[in-house]
Amino acid sequence: MNHTSDTPVVARKSFRESQFEIREAAILDATHRLLAQHGYDMLAMDDIAAEVGIAKGSLYRHFDSKDALVGAVMVRLLRRTREALEDQPPEQTARARLESLLRWTLNERLAGGIPHLPATSQALRTSLMAAPAYVDELLHLSEAVGELIRRAKIDGSLNPGLDDAFILYAFYARACDPTLDFLRAGGAMSDAYIVDQMVVACFAGLQAAPGHAPGDHA
Repeated sequence: MNHTSDTPVVARKSFRESQFEIREAAILDATHRLLAQHGYDMLAMDDIAAEVGIAKGSLYRHFDSKDALVGAVMVRLLRRTREALEDQPPEQTARARLESLLRWTLNERLAGGIPHLPATSQALRTSLMAAPAYVDELLHLSEAVGELIRRAKIDGSLNPGLDDAFILYAFYARACDPTLDFLRAGGAMSDAYIVDQMVVACFAGLQAAPGHAPGDHA
């Protein structure tokens, strides 16, 4: 009697396919680093190829333009951000999860893991918004963050008088706030202290807490 298995058979990748995927990952990593260091306008395909150690022609076999390559980097970044949110303990409050996500994003920036995009380039912004994969990931992330905002307003931990869209964009603005870079360049504060200050300012504002005496810096 012949026995069949319900276990799906996974086709093995060829050596050529595996090498192609490894090289593509290296291209995305290199592009990410260069974007974080130099920004979109200063980024050149020659520099990316040199960073990876391949010919520019090989680079174009993976991505046919700089916009396509940067778009792939940004899609991967949005996916990682959404995964960081999904990995948080579900028992945390909505506001705690928002604070944790902002803290993760700021620490990623300090580690060179998040380029200052797409806010710095109108051309790139236009290109990304025309890319279905980017828009899809952005919508997924925005929906997840938006749901936490709604829940935090319901439980009173965020101002219910503020529009959801305003809070969402204020959150994104803090994630790419240049204050982080200015304070780090000043050298007077540790990275952890800067992140703490920015998270507190984002969610608690600049107003002194009740009972906080003038001149009290505790």
